[in-house]
Amino acid sequence: MDIIISNANNSPIYEQIYRQIKNSILSGSLQEGDMLPSIRALAKDLRISVITTKRAYDELEKDGYIHTVAGKGCFVAEKNTELIREENLRQIEQHLRAVADLAAACNLNRGDVRELLELLWDKD
Repeated sequence: MDIIISNANNSPIYEQIYRQIKNSILSGSLQEGDMLPSIRALAKDLRISVITTKRAYDELEKDGYIHTVAGKGCFVAEKNTELIREENLRQIEQHLRAVADLAAACNLNRGDVRELLELLWDKD
């Protein structure tokens, strides 16, 4: 598993880890039941505090992406289709918000945007 920590990124390190693991799970790069690196091993590989790695794993577990088995480690949780759907809807809303802002800046109306979406939708 490749996790890249950027000091130039304004996000806290635990959040960068959280986001990258979550995205790997949502994209299918990490499958249900896959074992994650131990908290200590990941901290050592990334050269960061164990506390930082633990916080990222705790957040992932709290949000239902992973589960911990005492004495064995952390594993990718069973896919919760509702959780994945909600995450995808949230991302779609963010993209559509950006489209609406850009369309307004270009003086496009709703009809223009709908027409463009229909053309893109039918293209596939």
